[in-house]
Amino acid sequence: MSAEHPSITRFRDEHQRRGGTGEIVILPDSVHTAALAAEALGCEVGAIANSLLFDAEATPVLVLTSGAHRVDTALVRATIGGPELRRAQPDFVREHTGQVIGGVSPIGHPAPVPTYLDSWLRRHDVVWAAAGHPAAVFSTTYDELLELTGATPIDVARD
Repeated sequence: MSAEHPSITRFRDEHQRRGGTGEIVILPDSVHTAALAAEALGCEVGAIANSLLFDAEATPVLVLTSGAHRVDTALVRATIGGPELRRAQPDFVREHTGQVIGGVSPIGHPAPVPTYLDSWLRRHDVVWAAAGHPAAVFSTTYDELLELTGATPIDVARD
């Protein structure tokens, strides 16, 4: 990418505004899965924080989960309460995050989105998450990600 994509620029501005300290990395190729991101970054797949948006009866719910986990929606629903969590459709994701699936960042959405952070991610000194585009990621720590997002820590999978 010669010119920075506008969604990365918006992320960069929001990251700085919130006091984020991590490095923003633009990779040569899209890393729309945790496995691709981990391979490109040379880290464990579990250190990738996937931003998964769910549709809870037209209300967005963002779950930041370790790439080593599949979100147990029944467990998450039992923990947070509310309606059933369904996988969000691409238009719903773009409407509520301003970003596309595979590049949804944990911050910088058009309006606040209830956010939950996989407590399992605290096992990693460095966590990587999307930076608003499928080829952009940023480094952070579990504690900083919690602070940046205002997320509620929860268990998202039964280990």
